[in-house]
Amino acid sequence: MLSEWNFDNSYLELPQIFFSKTKPNKFNDLKIILQNEKLVEKLSINKSEFNDLLLKSITNNNNNCFSQAYAGHQFGHFTILGDGRATLLGEHINRENKRFDIQLKGSGKTPYSRNGDGKGTLKSMLREYIVSEAMHNLNIKTTRSLAVLKTGEKIIRNGFEEGGILVRVAKSHIRVGTFQLAALSEESDNIEALVNYSIKRLQPEIYDHKDRYLEFYKTIVENQINLIIEWQRVGFIHGVMNTDNMALSGETIDYGPCAFLDEYNPKKVFSSIDQNGRYAFNNQPKIALWNLARFAETILHLIDKDQSLAIKKIEDVLKSFEKKYHERWLEMMKNKLQINNHTENDGKLITELLDLMHVFKLDFTNTFIEIDNDQISKYEFMKNWISKFEDRKKINKKFDKIKYKYNPRIIPRNHLVEKVLNESENGNYSLLIKFIENLNDPYSNDIISDFQKGPTEDEKVHQTFCGT
Repeated sequence: MLSEWNFDNSYLELPQIFFSKTKPNKFNDLKIILQNEKLVEKLSINKSEFNDLLLKSITNNNNNCFSQAYAGHQFGHFTILGDGRATLLGEHINRENKRFDIQLKGSGKTPYSRNGDGKGTLKSMLREYIVSEAMHNLNIKTTRSLAVLKTGEKIIRNGFEEGGILVRVAKSHIRVGTFQLAALSEESDNIEALVNYSIKRLQPEIYDHKDRYLEFYKTIVENQINLIIEWQRVGFIHGVMNTDNMALSGETIDYGPCAFLDEYNPKKVFSSIDQNGRYAFNNQPKIALWNLARFAETILHLIDKDQSLAIKKIEDVLKSFEKKYHERWLEMMKNKLQINNHTENDGKLITELLDLMHVFKLDFTNTFIEIDNDQISKYEFMKNWISKFEDRKKINKKFDKIKYKYNPRIIPRNHLVEKVLNESENGNYSLLIKFIENLNDPYSNDIISDFQKGPTEDEKVHQTFCGT
């Protein structure tokens, strides 16, 4: 195992417009609160030496650190952005020759901080650790959390709060917004340099393809369809699907005001800054398509020299989005209900179930568990639907329940996350550790029952915040 980082910062070979050299702030009392041992192992780092290595990396800072620049549409409005509170320690290559971005989030000001202090609250960093690792264990592509550190500083948010740093790991932090920044540049070569770099890093197998730019775009579209399907499967609401929060790696990125559905409501919004419901639960596929169209605009001239032909090629790809999404969504929902084969009425059966869940405010996660366990008949209003469902199951082929892990027994429910974080404020991390242990195996039948329950009316969380 490695006792040092194996950094190779290929991103710094791009034109200067895409980054600035930065350093994390000096913190006098850094303490590691959480360490992700499984991820440390995946990075091929010696576990016994990891804590010292991480602290040394932040405090001594002899590395070639940098922050990335990008632009983005935030709630539909275009603006120039960048890593306002994040510094990349570097691109680490493990023993299997896999490359990972190692990023500090909340480590202080960068050239892109604008009026912010570049720091983060300990609560918001713990929150991202909990949710991102839960998403990974739910088998959903995501950035990962390697560690959370307490900075020993008080920072001003709603009063004084404990400062924290998250060490985030990603396949890449290249975003749709990175290309939008390149499109603003007067140097036309910047976009070509960025897309060639992105292909080499994310899809090297297509680099020699004669239509590599179109093939790369198709891959990005496929990845986003699959990602949004997985979000919908577990009732996840990202909350800020801005173009700068869409990673080309297909990983879920930036867990700001995200949340999970309790009772099913397709129009549900938690984010305190989403006043018009732009990023509501059922709007997520539509917004993904909108973001992909913005990405296409930046590389259109590379798809084909004839602009009309380039537009036609992109339109063909985007037109297939809705059909593919619907087909995969239907298949996913059938798997949640453990039905297979195909009938023309499958869509109606699923829509009727979701309508009943919405009207009667049934819990999204637990309703599917009750269907799995043949406990749904306790609801009088479900009897007609159950009758149709039982008839439908009769045409099933053999269904391997062990193989299909579609219905988690536990999700990081909003009220539980808040409870855990509030308790952690006092320096008591026992509930946090127990919660994370249960989230590590979300399809297990041995989840602590208190972590499976939906919130009471008094416990419900109605708004979530980004923590900046």
